[in-house]
Amino acid sequence: MAHTFRSLAEPNYRHWFAGALVSNTGTWMQRTAQDWIVLTQLTNNNASALGITMALQMGPQLIMFPFAGAIADKFSKRRLLMVTQSLLGAVGLLLFVLVITDTIVLWHVYMTALALGILATLDNPSRQAFVSELVGEKLLPNAVSLNSASFNGARMIGPGVAGVLTALIGAGPVFLISGLGFAATLTVLIRLDQTRLHPSGRRGKGGILGGFSYLRRRPDVTIVLVVLFIVATFGFNFNIYTATMAKVEFGKDASGFGLLNSVMAIGSVTGALVSAKREKPRLRFIFGAAGGFGLAVGTASLIPNYFVFAASLMLVGFASLTMMTSANAYVQTTTPAHYRGRVMAIYAAVVMGGTPIGAPLAGWVADTFGPRMAMGVGAASGIIAFTVGLVWMIVSKNLRLSYDPKSRIRLHISYHGRP
Repeated sequence: MAHTFRSLAEPNYRHWFAGALVSNTGTWMQRTAQDWIVLTQLTNNNASALGITMALQMGPQLIMFPFAGAIADKFSKRRLLMVTQSLLGAVGLLLFVLVITDTIVLWHVYMTALALGILATLDNPSRQAFVSELVGEKLLPNAVSLNSASFNGARMIGPGVAGVLTALIGAGPVFLISGLGFAATLTVLIRLDQTRLHPSGRRGKGGILGGFSYLRRRPDVTIVLVVLFIVATFGFNFNIYTATMAKVEFGKDASGFGLLNSVMAIGSVTGALVSAKREKPRLRFIFGAAGGFGLAVGTASLIPNYFVFAASLMLVGFASLTMMTSANAYVQTTTPAHYRGRVMAIYAAVVMGGTPIGAPLAGWVADTFGPRMAMGVGAASGIIAFTVGLVWMIVSKNLRLSYDPKSRIRLHISYHGRP
């Protein structure tokens, strides 16, 4: 167990982990309340409007990510994060004011979602790359996994709390808590021991497009990003799945919606902690977890009972986080520090930038054919991503199939590639 949490021995990272857990909990509370009022208060169960909200929040990744990555590599990541975290908190407080004054309308949510997307685009590569400055290269894979555990621990707590609060007293207090939650991370950033940081040093060549130039020399990282894009775009529309399944299929209220997200996060935290035990991330974990995600979502889409459906989401969360954490650690640990901000900006664009395509599609499928069919699209994305990864491993001659007549298992897979 101590091996799993070894990065917490570093004081700076320990404080960062605690602060991020608080602010991430507030973020998940805000997202849950935001999605619920769009679906039930501002529209009449319109999943397409929910998809548009998600698209606006994730869309800036597609346009701004080269600039965000270049900024992360050029300037102090700590100072950039102090600015972005402050502004993200301000957006939560703005939503609070709009709700309690009863002036909020749908376009307000659209605009605040867009603002959150712009800020998150600037925040994400700096936050991802800053982890290596907190712990150094040796502990980076473990720290990345623990970051995922923190994020999904917050996802386990936040939606459930937000659902209950929204059902009891409305969405306003949820947005207030979210806005104030960013103060935790901001306080940690101000009080960090800067003498213990591991600065990234020189900046890589290529300016804004340097990340793309680097990826041309790294086909292994490129195929990881392709697999992530497929699953993230067409499979990771969890809020649409859980909101529409809770409301349309099972007739639940906001607390029922929040419970589904919290249960799925249990599996996500487990997947992140299992990944934290590994010394090195492997491509086979990434591709295998993509296939496991497809099977888990497909199975969940067929379950008729609410509580059994909720339990099945733990497998969805486990598979998705195993894939995401392994991919994140692989990309970060195999990318030089002076390129890491730009490469992680591309990574974030791949993971979140496909949402403007996938979220409206998932919403349309849910409205037209039902929530279960929307989940079927997500399941197909995992199977397709697994197939793409497997074919690449075979074609690139990293994967070998061999026959051993002495073994009970007559088909063996032996992996000879670098990862």
